[in-house]
Amino acid sequence: MGIRNSGVLPFLQALMFMLFVGAASAASESLTLKGDLVQGGMAIGHVSPGEKVSVNSIGVRISADGVFVLGFGRDAALENRVEVTGSDGRKRTKLVKIGKRAYKIQRIDGLPQKKVTPPKMDWARIKKENALVKQARKLDDPRTDFLGGFVWPVKGRISGVYGSQRILNGTPKRPHMGVDVAAPNGTKVVAPADGMVTLVHNDMFYSGGTLLVDHGHGLTSSFLHLSRILVKKGSKVRQGEVIAEVGSTGRATGPHLHWGLNLFGTRLDPQLAAGPMDKK
Repeated sequence: MGIRNSGVLPFLQALMFMLFVGAASAASESLTLKGDLVQGGMAIGHVSPGEKVSVNSIGVRISADGVFVLGFGRDAALENRVEVTGSDGRKRTKLVKIGKRAYKIQRIDGLPQKKVTPPKMDWARIKKENALVKQARKLDDPRTDFLGGFVWPVKGRISGVYGSQRILNGTPKRPHMGVDVAAPNGTKVVAPADGMVTLVHNDMFYSGGTLLVDHGHGLTSSFLHLSRILVKKGSKVRQGEVIAEVGSTGRATGPHLHWGLNLFGTRLDPQLAAGPMDKK
């Protein structure tokens, strides 16, 4: 029997269109991001299990339940293209916009040259130590320790902030890629989040006593200028566990902890990850 109602076919076409649009909308909603969408910030993302994600055409690790991490560097582009590929191969794109930050720039002139550029005799040592840190930050472990959040590893006066930069004798130096907390020598340093120790070094040229803890998915905390390190490479640590003591080793002008946070090679702002400091 044929269809006699001429309005049935348009209705069915409209219904199929609405179902298609609804399915596409539901698929796009499977991508969620929570965190600090600014330069230096970090966001935790979630997609449906089995989906794949790339950011600016670079693939990222996805946990079995669809969790991933996004990190935005100091001078990251303000628009980032996130592409999600479904288990059916269909791709969809979301443009993630982040906020721009202003950083403190300090000019200091008249310094002795050795305070600006290290002597050539130390270059080989510095290169070797940088390679050790770089290698430790390459670990791409499926652990999701970062989901437990971050606390301050030590409390005190913040003496250095992320992104600031000094220009010494007219030469721009590397921006400060972490947060400094002034504290007396020997002050206990705790793990800001669960993780695994990936590097222990008692005397690096720049950073002195140096400790790296990996939190999974390439997210790593670094603790510099330590007077003592109380954990060993390969050991697992829990949030709040004492792992080291504050010092002034390496190229430090006074006792403090430098805390850095990396997503592989991208340097993030730990102050955003930990939130406001409760000094009680």
